[in-house]
Amino acid sequence: MPLLSVQTPRAEVSLHSERLTVRLPNGETQLLKSEVPLGELERVVFAEGVFVSTPAMCELLKRQIPVTFLAWNGRLLGSFEPPTPPRGSSRMLQYQLAGSPAACLAIARKLVEAKIANGRRLLQRLDANHHLLDATAFDSLNARERDAKQAADLPSLLGSEGAAAVLFYNAWSNFLPSEFPFGQRSTRPPGNPVNACLSYLSALVYGELLTACVVRGLDPALGCLHQPQDGRWSLPLDLMEPFRPALIEPLTLRLFSHRILQKSHFEAHDHGVWLARDGRRTLIQHYEQRLQREFLSEHAGCRTTLRQQLQNAAVQFKLALVQPQNYAPFRLN
Repeated sequence: MPLLSVQTPRAEVSLHSERLTVRLPNGETQLLKSEVPLGELERVVFAEGVFVSTPAMCELLKRQIPVTFLAWNGRLLGSFEPPTPPRGSSRMLQYQLAGSPAACLAIARKLVEAKIANGRRLLQRLDANHHLLDATAFDSLNARERDAKQAADLPSLLGSEGAAAVLFYNAWSNFLPSEFPFGQRSTRPPGNPVNACLSYLSALVYGELLTACVVRGLDPALGCLHQPQDGRWSLPLDLMEPFRPALIEPLTLRLFSHRILQKSHFEAHDHGVWLARDGRRTLIQHYEQRLQREFLSEHAGCRTTLRQQLQNAAVQFKLALVQPQNYAPFRLN
């Protein structure tokens, strides 16, 4: 099902019968019934500066369609979700898990192992066509995965995860076009267009996983790999890790290597580089296409989509509240 994204500042969104009307600042009106009927919408993303009427918001909530607001730099401002039934027993299990360092470590190990394995698989796919990497890159990632599996505590696990991330990005950046160098991962602010793309996609996935956790009665503040900390939702950050090399990095690479994103799609601001409005619109369009594309997943054992697997990540975590050792985060074929 489609995602509706409105990125034009001062655009006005209102309800008209069974459709949303988006009135642009120049007076042009778009009736979206033929393209995105309300009955088929799955998610809505609004940029800051978009005016949304109360009837439109209420109708979206009645239809259980989550609404996300993003700042110009991709930061999650907030979201609206329909009310969910009380899940007191699930919350109690989650609080018990949070109070057990051994159980949290068991889940955190699985997340890091899956992230490293998915990163290695992505590099193998890329290198099969380009032959830019030598065997040491994969050997080093294998060693970091073994370290993660045997980590005795969270600091050791985070050390293995950080070392694997450096190895992965050093190899992954070889496949970027020369006009878009990566350098190293930089955030707050992103230092170049590649980092800007990675950060914006991370914000989109973070928002989807936050909604998935809330809808299933989980407390998104309590993570295992990312320890609880005021000012962030740690559980969506946890669940996102295996999807970075499965969704965020491969889509970023595709957008640059296929020249879908150009230098004109970015702008300098606040000592960093950010996606401009047209760049955000282009990125969200391709993000949505990727999430809806069906594939046969060995992990799921059926045909599925990455959006379904994002939602399933919260389901799998909820099941692991009883048996943390059986937790199974998403893995690439």
